[in-house]
Amino acid sequence: MFRWLFLLIIIVPALEIALFIWAGQIIGAWWVILLIIATGVIGAWLAKQQGLETIRKVQSSVGVGQEPADALLDGACILIGGTLLLTPGFISDATGFLLLLPLTRPPIKSFIRRIIMKLVDRNTITIYRR
Repeated sequence: MFRWLFLLIIIVPALEIALFIWAGQIIGAWWVILLIIATGVIGAWLAKQQGLETIRKVQSSVGVGQEPADALLDGACILIGGTLLLTPGFISDATGFLLLLPLTRPPIKSFIRRIIMKLVDRNTITIYRR
């Protein structure tokens, strides 16, 4: 677990800075700044649209007496994706868009489900059902 945190906290920001410098040399600093602002605005808009759709799915599932597990996982992906798009950086933006776009979200959700099931099997986490 510490290795993953180390990667996220130290390595990824260092790579983001290196990419900023590299992109600034190629396309210019102002274009890089414009890209950062544009991805933040587009990401916020997309997160809002996807989030509202997910809320409707949760309400619909609960309304007919079904568990909204898939919609809740969508919501978590959208929340994390939107946050990553508001964070400056090309790596975080690419990851954020992957989490926000409905076409790329299913394989990511499948991966997250497998991780959750492993944690449940190891009794690391417990999921209570009514």
